[in-house]
Amino acid sequence: MEIVESILNLPVQDPAEQEFSSANLTWTKFGTTEHHDDVALIPYARVDEFIIGECSNVECPTRFHIERGRKRSMGSLKEYKSDEYLEYRLYWCSFGPENYGEGGSVLPSRRYRLNTRNRAARPQSMRGCTCHFVVKRLYARPSLALIIFNERRHINKSGFVCHGPLDKDAIGPGAKKIQYISNEIQQQTMSMIYLGIPEENVLEKHIEYVQRYGGSDGTVSTLAPQYVRKLGMIIKRSTHELDLDDQASIRMWVERNKKSIFFYQDTSETDPFILGIQTEWQLQQMVRFGHRSLIAADSTFGIKRLKYPLCTLLVFDSRQHALPVAWVVTRSVAKPDMGKWMKALLDRARSVDPGWKINGFVIDDAAMEIDPIRDAFGCPILFSIWRVRRSWLRNVVKKCSNIEVQRELFKCLGEIVYSIWGGRNTSVALEELSMDFVDQSAFMEYFKSTWVPKIEMWLSTMRTLPLASQEASGAIEAYHVKLKTKLFDDSHLGTLQRVDWLVHKLTTELHSAYWLDRYADESDSFLNVKEEYISSTSWHRALQISDSAVTLDDKGHLFAKVASKKDNSRTHLVWNPGSDFAFCDCAWSMQGNFCKHVIKVNMICENAKGCKPSMSFRSFREILMDLWKKPMDDSMDLDESVAWTHQMLDQIKQLVELHCSNDIGVMVNNMPLKWISKKGRTFVGVPATLPAVSSSSKSIAKNPHKNRKRKRLSRLR
Repeated sequence: MEIVESILNLPVQDPAEQEFSSANLTWTKFGTTEHHDDVALIPYARVDEFIIGECSNVECPTRFHIERGRKRSMGSLKEYKSDEYLEYRLYWCSFGPENYGEGGSVLPSRRYRLNTRNRAARPQSMRGCTCHFVVKRLYARPSLALIIFNERRHINKSGFVCHGPLDKDAIGPGAKKIQYISNEIQQQTMSMIYLGIPEENVLEKHIEYVQRYGGSDGTVSTLAPQYVRKLGMIIKRSTHELDLDDQASIRMWVERNKKSIFFYQDTSETDPFILGIQTEWQLQQMVRFGHRSLIAADSTFGIKRLKYPLCTLLVFDSRQHALPVAWVVTRSVAKPDMGKWMKALLDRARSVDPGWKINGFVIDDAAMEIDPIRDAFGCPILFSIWRVRRSWLRNVVKKCSNIEVQRELFKCLGEIVYSIWGGRNTSVALEELSMDFVDQSAFMEYFKSTWVPKIEMWLSTMRTLPLASQEASGAIEAYHVKLKTKLFDDSHLGTLQRVDWLVHKLTTELHSAYWLDRYADESDSFLNVKEEYISSTSWHRALQISDSAVTLDDKGHLFAKVASKKDNSRTHLVWNPGSDFAFCDCAWSMQGNFCKHVIKVNMICENAKGCKPSMSFRSFREILMDLWKKPMDDSMDLDESVAWTHQMLDQIKQLVELHCSNDIGVMVNNMPLKWISKKGRTFVGVPATLPAVSSSSKSIAKNPHKNRKRKRLSRLR
């Protein structure tokens, strides 16, 4: 648009509408190349009609107040320009300008009261809106008014809509009359909408919880439908594309959601793209369930289909389900880059709890760097075989048509993994596998091209690191399957290469699903959601199968039969029972998953003679045997081995007691007492292991002369 330097040639616009707004006017750029504004000329008599129309904006309804005004009398200027004013008024949207939101500066509150009657409620409406315009009654032509728009959009300094129906955090002028909606209630309502629960049910639950926390009020039933519809409209209109350019869109999202970012590094010539996401709720769950417990990583999700692979950090909640507490979007697996975001995540957790510490970190990829984990968390590292098992089983079922061949092939693959403790040569085992299944060309081509070049690395990792249990592996796999279902929907195939879509999907639908699962379980509400959540892992489904439903083969324990709970006439055959590579013929197992039948059979085989122990138990036993074998003489090595073994056995004993105990009070009473001073118990900010400094000693250290003076005064009294 051409920039004009004089308003003499501007046309006077007089719209036919009774009330009109900026949308009804044609705007011209006025000023210089460096600084210019949108201007329009209208009759001065119609200024009030323009302001009323501007306040009636459907998307951002508001009121404008006079921020500043000046007047001149006619004849006061001997020389003047064409745009000099007779009257000058600066109108500002009443949803600004004190709070500019995240990413913008915060102006101090005014020291004076604005004498205006049409100002929106304060301070609830301080939304940081930058929309404002100037009305000049021209000195040269008093019958005309020059409107100068500095910012026509109702946005904050971050560039986002900050009030009205399109703003999810909008608070209107009637905010004081509306029942308080806590973050928990809002999150609950939004979670139900995201999960597709009918609006009638959402509205019913919303009213129920507002009345529970805020008391019964006649206005709740009236305003609740409007609130629920507004949230639904926000969710429906929300989009991941804040900008057509994906990189610019992500920058805008990061600017708006700083509280949910624990690490961000934009792409440059030297640094790769890294985005670490953790909401406040996820931080709470990480501190709560991760302290003195395990953290696991689903580390390479979407490595072939997404623009950047996704790494999810998981904790195990009160039901030992995997709960996502952080997402890291990056392609880099280099040590320095991993160290950056891991340290940032640890610092964030310790900002809430300075003594926060984890007992172990579970990885699922042998290529993952473990030095950054040890440097940041300072804990043991465990390895889960679920990814290897799932990949092999899926391709065995997909590339081999005969079920008997599938069973034998999967069993032989398991024997290769179990051979890490038997001293068997890996090359010889692979050669025998290729000879025995030479007719299965489709699978063998896949196995040789994908796994043979790196299988030694994977087996070495399994041999070196302790192995995670089947319960932990099943929980990680359950999260992976749920994540895959949410993201790889057919309707989203065209957006997989956009990072902003991935971030939007994670922080809305997936986050809401897990939030509602935890809320339903802890509040004993949404019983259908709670039941589905409890049974979401194969381990918990296996616990529902009775021992009498499992029958082991008497001849060498080659297979086991599991009777169906729903249909007694139907049984599932589990081949190679007791092994982590057991093969079941149920539909869930044929998709590559740890099924409940395999887990239940392995539970039975733990106490049966002639069955293989689980890989995690075998790994644990090998570690203990290694400690026992190390000291060959009566030296310091023997003392260290004994100390480590006793410490490990004491911890295992406590964990077993805690797991088997029905009354936590009994365990607490059996714990040794630790006496500390009263000052130490109440002093905030000093670790429990350090003696608390008394207040008297502090005062002496600060001002010894003043303390002596007080003592002398006390003696005189």
